[in-house]
Amino acid sequence: MSERGGIPLAVVVSAANRNDHRELEAVVDSVAPVKVPTGRPRRRPHKLHGDKGYDFPVCRNALRRRGIIARIARRGIESAKRLGRHRYVIERTLEWVSRFRRLARRYERKAAHYAAFVQLACAAICYRRAVKLDLLIHNNPK
Repeated sequence: MSERGGIPLAVVVSAANRNDHRELEAVVDSVAPVKVPTGRPRRRPHKLHGDKGYDFPVCRNALRRRGIIARIARRGIESAKRLGRHRYVIERTLEWVSRFRRLARRYERKAAHYAAFVQLACAAICYRRAVKLDLLIHNNPK
């Protein structure tokens, strides 16, 4: 799961033969609280965009129970082009993660080791984005 700009929020590693919609609840529940300067920390995203692979009543009900607005493309009704701009963000995030040599091909036998490397890659992505944002803020005189 990533935020609108592509920064990873949560990572869940599962078997390759499991459908994505079966892991939706685990991913949504694994999102850490977002700390804000004022007020309560937000625990979950306000809305969630998903492709047609998540168009199941189980997914919609799980998001509704958590107070999240589901923006999921419907199978057989909506075209895949409408969701393209939102899907591009997560595809770009997956590309950033796959650039790490250790993750391009899975060498680890244990899922816990692979999950640790994926989380380390996501932390490196977040750090790089924070450094880039810091440079933009401090180098632009107003």
